[in-house]
Amino acid sequence: MQKKLTIALVAHDHRKVDMVEWALFNAQTLSAHKLVCTGTTGGLIQAALSNAGVKSEIVCMHSGPMGGDAEIAAMVVRHEIHLAVFLIDDLYPQPHEADIQMLLRQCRVHNVPIACNRYSADLMITSTLWDDEHYIPSTPQYVEFVRK
Repeated sequence: MQKKLTIALVAHDHRKVDMVEWALFNAQTLSAHKLVCTGTTGGLIQAALSNAGVKSEIVCMHSGPMGGDAEIAAMVVRHEIHLAVFLIDDLYPQPHEADIQMLLRQCRVHNVPIACNRYSADLMITSTLWDDEHYIPSTPQYVEFVRK
């Protein structure tokens, strides 16, 4: 991939191991991009990549419950995020559920690809569309559908 992306990485506590494994699996690809992470996730990824000898640009926001999800959502709204990977723990309730839903919603509204599992994250990070100069993602159309 030639284009440098800003990629948001977020993982709930029970999914952090998955996120670190995914980041290590994709370390060479990720090292060419800017990573924006929630606090704890970013620290874990930074340590894992560093231990693997991979240099990467990682910016850590606050932890999710302390506003990190909201900070990344604001970056989505400002068109500063190209791709988000958010490994959500669907088996346990989260105290900051409103922030989680806000981040997911802003990615959908602003047409930012968001992967919520490793398989979709692998498909998105390896897509050739990132460098296809002829591919322009369509802008979402929020218009009323009139049934005839």
